[in-house]
Amino acid sequence: MGKIARVMALLAVFCCLGPIQGGQNTLHAKPVYHNFQEAHPSLRVKPYTKNTLDTKVDTRVGTKIFIGKASWYGPNFHGKLTANGEIFDQNALTAAHRELPFGTKVLVTNLENGKSTLVTINDRGPYIQGRHIDLSRAAAKEVGMIEAGVVDVMMQIVAYE
Repeated sequence: MGKIARVMALLAVFCCLGPIQGGQNTLHAKPVYHNFQEAHPSLRVKPYTKNTLDTKVDTRVGTKIFIGKASWYGPNFHGKLTANGEIFDQNALTAAHRELPFGTKVLVTNLENGKSTLVTINDRGPYIQGRHIDLSRAAAKEVGMIEAGVVDVMMQIVAYE
């Protein structure tokens, strides 16, 4: 299955998760798909064009889904202050984003392999043009991107704090 088909398949699954309940910004469940293709082998979606690689709002689940580039950071920043005043721990499931509020929970899915992890935004960045989120080393390891360094990801806002 190609990258575009995997994106569409993941979007289809997120659309079926159900609405936000009771005015809270959380979904019924916080899914983590480690191998999407094995979990949903019969799911087929039609391909779409690269013009759709923008911010998309899925009104059925009341959340935003973004497609973009992820990088990771760790050893050189471990133990230093993050933008929100916490001590950066490369072994925690955290991430940096330029605009999302601190405490936002984001489900990040590597579009190359379907692996996902849930991160909390606690820092600002990345500051390299074309990149959209900077994952901690632990988060990068969970989505299988340590060696690649930069990968295409889908980011779904799951909850705001």
